[in-house]
Amino acid sequence: MTIIIQLVLLVIGFAALVKGADFFVEGSSAVAGKLKVPGVVIGLTIVAMGTSAPELAVSVSAAIAGSNEIAISNIIGSDIFNLVLIFAICAVITPVTVDRGIMKRDFPFSIIVSVILAVMIADYVFTGQKVFTADGILLSGTIGRLDAVILILLFIAYLAFTVLMALRNKVEDEEIAELPAWKCAVYILGGAAAIIIGGQLVVNSAKTIALACHMTETLVGLTIVAMGTSLPELVTSVVAAKKGQNGMAAGNIIGSNIFNILLILGVSAFIHPIPVITESLYDTVILIGLSIIIYIFAATGDKIERKEGIAMIGAYILYMIYAVSRGMGWI
Repeated sequence: MTIIIQLVLLVIGFAALVKGADFFVEGSSAVAGKLKVPGVVIGLTIVAMGTSAPELAVSVSAAIAGSNEIAISNIIGSDIFNLVLIFAICAVITPVTVDRGIMKRDFPFSIIVSVILAVMIADYVFTGQKVFTADGILLSGTIGRLDAVILILLFIAYLAFTVLMALRNKVEDEEIAELPAWKCAVYILGGAAAIIIGGQLVVNSAKTIALACHMTETLVGLTIVAMGTSLPELVTSVVAAKKGQNGMAAGNIIGSNIFNILLILGVSAFIHPIPVITESLYDTVILIGLSIIIYIFAATGDKIERKEGIAMIGAYILYMIYAVSRGMGWI
């Protein structure tokens, strides 16, 4: 009975996250539209930040609760889900043309950010030091407060640069619904409240389910929590792709991945330093490898074709099989 109750709370939490992010994005996009900001920049900033709000709520809540494995595996799992599966689904619907600005600046930066994360969480690997958790699990390193400050400063610099570029390239033809100022405020504040409450429910129920089913927090974070918190990115990018707004779809995916690592992990680690198990280092290396492959897909033909999207779906399925097998102790 307890498991059923926790599953119901998990679903309620996800629903609050998705609906809250939806209102937050709509209100924020309306504000950005009034400022004549290009769609691709809205995707990289306002929409990406809004759709990443569930990850922020979950990871910060997990950090406060001391559930470090959920905090970091949620971020890495969400980034892999965003980059591989969401891009793939969008490409299957219609070939995704990735904006040249994203290819020259944002996509490479997202790969660099992933590499920086890998270096940060490989402290003990580089030093040859063996450190274990209370449960005897080998750690690869720790994201400390100094690392957190570096990540947050990189986020501020990236956001400032992106906004500066937006101000230099204002446009007049963006199709964004206009909302009165009071409704924008209600949507943004109400959406943020729903996201925070949903994040608390997801973390608490996911941790309880993991313990009851003898699953590791890392596995829950990589699968159930990562997929649930990535639903806003999935819905937003698919809708954008169907409308032919590839700039917003691609910008949302890449922007969300950058925000997840720089802002969310930065804030979470600043609140509570995060010990990282070796499996999370492996997942980060996989994220880097997949990022490079997808960048090559996008660069070779200036777009991600349907056949490449299908291959990416296959790659994600293989990764999930590996993650579940590892988490359940089968390998």
